[in-house]
Parts: sequence; structure tokens; C-alpha cells
Amino acid sequence: MSETVTKIFIVDDDATFCKSLARLVQSIGFDVETFASAQEFLEREAYQGPCCLLLDVRMPGLTGPELQQELAKRNNLIPIVFLTGHGDVPTGIKAMKDGAIDFLLKPVAEKNLFETIDRALDKGAYLKRKHEETEEAKTLIESLTEREREVFRWIITGMLNKQIAWSLGITERTIKAHRAQIMHKLNAVSVAGLIRLAEKAGISPAQDTPHI
Repeated sequence: MSETVTKIFIVDDDATFCKSLARLVQSIGFDVETFASAQEFLEREAYQGPCCLLLDVRMPGLTGPELQQELAKRNNLIPIVFLTGHGDVPTGIKAMKDGAIDFLLKPVAEKNLFETIDRALDKGAYLKRKHEETEEAKTLIESLTEREREVFRWIITGMLNKQIAWSLGITERTIKAHRAQIMHKLNAVSVAGLIRLAEKAGISPAQDTPHI
């Protein structure tokens, strides 16, 4: 199936509830896949299209929060909504701190569930976009040579060419040449553009004066 289809995944060991919830979610036009355990869900290849996960808390084997932790380790950005009949405040707080969209108690009102699914899908789209921007920025910066990456980190401090040249112990002409090459490789037209790219890639400006 095309990975442009919006999918709602349900992980719950209660077969009756799982079937009922799947029918409800399908009734508003979503494609649904159900899983009886967290391990079963982990065995499915990560879905790259728009999706969210409706997840029980207490299950045999891996619990819902443990599945949440495992997905985080795998860098799986799927947004999670917990649905449980055994909720407690500490578990709910931790789930939310770890990135869950919501922590809902069974039985949940249809309107509340549908609104939460919409929020989860919106958050998923945002996370996917940010992840793609980060990977694109990293790929661009990796195209720089080691020396160019060093100069790049000094440029994004906002320092002038002559100041960078002094800090690195090389000529201003060399810095100008590196700057031009960096701007070309990174498709940037200003220092502000370089700074935004660095922020997306998680690269900090140079701080310590290098040994000359």
C-alpha cells in the first residue's frame, strides 16, 4: 500500500476493545492496523507515511510505556496516544514528558478521541518535516571539507573575515575563498542562511580559539 495513506495503528491486548476501536476509527475514513502486543507492532516495518499510534498501557510482555521508550531508541517519530483503563498520574505524567500526545482513559468520548487523533497527525507531520529538514542540512554540511566545516563554524559566529583569519592563523584571502566555497556548496546567500542551516543540523558556532 502506498505510504501516502494515513494509517492509525492500535496496540491493545483486549481483542474486543481493539476490534471496536478499529471500527470506530475506520468509520471516519482512516486505514487501521491492529496488534495484540507491543512486540508484534515492533516486528512491523516502520511506516513512513502519515500515522499515529493508539497504545494501551498494561499488556503482557512489553508495556505501552516500554514500547514508547523502544520506539524512541529506534528514532521512530510516530506520535503516540495512550488509551488505558488502568491510568495513574505518575504514568501519565511520564508518558507526556516522553512525548505522548495525550493520555486518555477508557472509555473515551468519540469527539475527544477524534480531536486527539487529529492533533497527533498534525504533530507527526511537523516532526517528519523537521526531521527531513535536519537530515537535509546535515547532508549539505557533510559535503564540506574538514577545513571548510571549521571555517563554517567561525562564520556563523558573525565574525568578519579578518577576525576569523586571525583566530585560525591563516590569511584573510584564504578565508574569503573558503567562505565563497561554503556559500556555494550550502546554497546560501547570507550568514543568516548559514546560521539557520547550522541550527537545523545541530551545529554550534566556534567558541574556543584554536591553537596556532
